[in-house]
Amino acid sequence: MNQDMFRPWPAELDAFLVSKPSNRRYFSGFTGSSGMLLVTNKDEKFLITDFRYMEQAKEQAPDFHIVQQEPEPAATLAQLAKEYGLKDIGLEKDHITLSIYEELSKKMPGLTLWPLYNPFEHRRKIKSPGELQLIAQAVAIADAAFGQIKEIIKPGLREKEIAAELEFIMKRSGAEKHAFDTIVASGVRSSLPHGTPTDKVIQSGDFVTLDFGAVFEGYSSDITRTLIIGQPDARQREIYSIVKEAQERAIDNIRPGKKAADIDKTARDIIADYGYGSFFGHGLGHSVGLEIHEEPRFAPRDNTILQPGMVVTVEPGIYLPGWGGVRIEDMIVVGAKGCEILTRAPKDIEDMII
Repeated sequence: MNQDMFRPWPAELDAFLVSKPSNRRYFSGFTGSSGMLLVTNKDEKFLITDFRYMEQAKEQAPDFHIVQQEPEPAATLAQLAKEYGLKDIGLEKDHITLSIYEELSKKMPGLTLWPLYNPFEHRRKIKSPGELQLIAQAVAIADAAFGQIKEIIKPGLREKEIAAELEFIMKRSGAEKHAFDTIVASGVRSSLPHGTPTDKVIQSGDFVTLDFGAVFEGYSSDITRTLIIGQPDARQREIYSIVKEAQERAIDNIRPGKKAADIDKTARDIIADYGYGSFFGHGLGHSVGLEIHEEPRFAPRDNTILQPGMVVTVEPGIYLPGWGGVRIEDMIVVGAKGCEILTRAPKDIEDMII
């Protein structure tokens, strides 16, 4: 790793402190739960961590000088700043808490701290071939888990039971952990976009929305499928087909040079044309990587121009309070000319019937 990975580098800064865990891992390879990177404009690189992780840090971050922190991390930073003549240090504004900022300011009175918003996220928008392989593996674990959980779900099970079993299946299949709190929402509760699993019992006629993901070597996947317990009625078929059409049309439009907001608009317009625009209230999707929600996003105000190597979800939904809802979500990687659907789990309505 070299300083170029951190560009654009603000000219007034002598160094930058990286404290956000995902950025810390991205730049150094260090996976411990505690630590900060200090990188100077002269390409001096330090990984500051505590006693528990010293051996691990040396193995995972060989390009960094490993520094064991004092009881107070700010004291260690102050010493390094003094030793290397650092006067202006940038901070990650979206991660540094006010208490840490105040502690740093107190311990380093001669320094100027520059809180900057998302200074490194531009580096992580485009995934490397190695990152894409890890994401594909995380997707494969989730795909396989869906196939297994589909064989288990039946009337009489509770939402909490399904969520627990789904997470167990993913971990047994090689996931480090689940990527986020698993969503299982059935019946009228399927109108909740982020329905936390409850003790509600699955019943015949229910929609069952499953939104889940696996983490593999730090990288996440995100998939949503909406199952139907028993033969769907006419309205269930209608809502499902609209959501599926919106998703497919959006995916067909994903290619380099397209604007993220325009992909969102493609799906949103279709749902609105059927009269359900007010029942699709979230963005169409988001990037996924070391974090489950990254940039860019398929949202009305995101004008990011798509580039090869970007990984995004496409997840339109219709949510009707008191009745239920449908969401279908796949992960997509932008290619040189079009895109590739990473998610392989089936999504035709006939495949969703239990």
